[in-house]
Amino acid sequence: MTQATDSRIVRCPACGGDSVYAPGNRWRPFCSERCKQGDLGAWASEQYTLPDKDAPKDDWNAELR
Repeated sequence: MTQATDSRIVRCPACGGDSVYAPGNRWRPFCSERCKQGDLGAWASEQYTLPDKDAPKDDWNAELR
């Protein structure tokens, strides 16, 4: 039984540099621990958000009428 070593070069989502996408890269799809931690920090500080189309819109002017 042989194990396939499927590796390819992809763009790092954080810095845009080359990143090896393979089991040997423990930070994949990122190129380094720094890029992975930076992305985690962005999620933790809520820099990435998904729109909620069902959320009520804040209309301050309507409350003043």
